[in-house]
Amino acid sequence: MAKTIKLQKIITTIIVFLFSILFMLPFVWMLSTSFKIEANVFTFPIQWIPERWNGFNNYREVWFGDFPFYTYYWNSIKVAVLTTIVSCTVSALAAYGFSKVRFPAGKWLFLIVLATYMVPPQASLVPQFILYRNIGLFDSHLGLILLGSFSVLGTFMLRQFFMGIHNDYIDAAKIDGAGHIRIFWSIALPIVRPAVATYAILRFIWTWNDYQNPLIFLRTDALYTIQLAMQKFTTINGEFYSLIMAAAVSAILPLLIVFIIGQKQVIEGIALGGVKG
Repeated sequence: MAKTIKLQKIITTIIVFLFSILFMLPFVWMLSTSFKIEANVFTFPIQWIPERWNGFNNYREVWFGDFPFYTYYWNSIKVAVLTTIVSCTVSALAAYGFSKVRFPAGKWLFLIVLATYMVPPQASLVPQFILYRNIGLFDSHLGLILLGSFSVLGTFMLRQFFMGIHNDYIDAAKIDGAGHIRIFWSIALPIVRPAVATYAILRFIWTWNDYQNPLIFLRTDALYTIQLAMQKFTTINGEFYSLIMAAAVSAILPLLIVFIIGQKQVIEGIALGGVKG
């Protein structure tokens, strides 16, 4: 029996490993292409290791050429980081309030908030556009940050983790004279820290990859985020695939760094979700 289980684990590991290689191939090709000269991009069989390296020129053109990426990188980093901070703060406070603060019609209010998640984001674009134009937030990074700072999904996700905190901790803190702000900051938030970190990573990735909101709410080239920059760069350099791949590698590199740094928190957050009370 033990040998059978061990054999099954070995077979499963091999299958998962083979599939992981299969899923990694497009990224490896993209990375390899970004270091090639244009003439060798579509050679067959594929040159996984370039015969002639041109990576320095490709990346120099992407970052410091006629369409410099460092400007748009800074824009995306600013918008993504600030959006993540504000969204995590708002969602965590709302989640704590809906899970641990008793007030009249609290459950009904949460259901109303949750019901707004069923409204497609595209349905609210026109009202948001008109509102932002009238209050002066159109074509600004502040407008983009506010658009992503209030998340029903984030509130719902974190509420489930806050509900897993035993009420005895809350009641004991109240007996000692602590208010809800102190309880939230000193007791509840440290317990659900892996969950907040998990949501922060997801929020950062969603904001970094967002194409729709910057497309609708930005008009000035100097304010473009990396996704709009990628689209414009591709339009200008559509026939130079080595440059496009270098730009694509540059665009996804921060996401890889964030996930590698935060993967431990993601695992802890998933584990925390399986523990109640």
